[in-house]
Amino acid sequence: MRILLIGYGTMNKIVARLALEKGHEIAGVISSSTTDYPAFTNIDDAGADVAIDFSNPERILPLIEKPFTTPLVVATTGKKEEIVAALKERAASAPVFFNANMSYGVHVLNNLLREALNQLDGFDLELVERHHKHKVDAPSGTLVKLLDTALDARQGSYPVYDRSQANEERSDDEIGVSAIRGGTIVGEHDAIFAGHDEVIELKHIAQSKDIFANGAIGAAESLRHKENGFYDYNNIF
Repeated sequence: MRILLIGYGTMNKIVARLALEKGHEIAGVISSSTTDYPAFTNIDDAGADVAIDFSNPERILPLIEKPFTTPLVVATTGKKEEIVAALKERAASAPVFFNANMSYGVHVLNNLLREALNQLDGFDLELVERHHKHKVDAPSGTLVKLLDTALDARQGSYPVYDRSQANEERSDDEIGVSAIRGGTIVGEHDAIFAGHDEVIELKHIAQSKDIFANGAIGAAESLRHKENGFYDYNNIF
């Protein structure tokens, strides 16, 4: 499989390493960085079997606003609504994949959260994410996905991002959202259900960035055989 890399930061460098180990080929890159691979400007220019994006909204949005037919896996976080809307427009002419987190384990976490919300209706819910100090967006795209799941399940609920100015009890309808940045934390996401005299926690801990790269490669391997359309972890395999 010939892969075009969009962005050549930490994550796509890992994708390149793991893809080569799996016997795939790097067709080139779209990046402002200097690399050993051929450089391209548009997605279809490389003649790749699939493109994998780990860049940023400022790079990927202009690319997907132009027509392309190469199967595309997008793993960029930030400006989720804009990216998804643009990808759904392009889904008529290419198979496209987007997921807020490329770890399949996080997909399972979201499913477990949905089930827990059905069974723990009377519990307060707090969502917490932790990442390394270099991550620029907050809350993470993954936590936004978990929050969307919670808001869909609890009609009338709303997120609370800052309690520093609050001088009142917690409302039953609020969902606390917290983002922690520090050190080299790869990624942790917690859903905390706090009830009367008991607490239930759902947690996912990423121990290596390889899980995100392997997830993107796995999605790409499947996507290249799909018909045109919009895909995520609910329908890719």
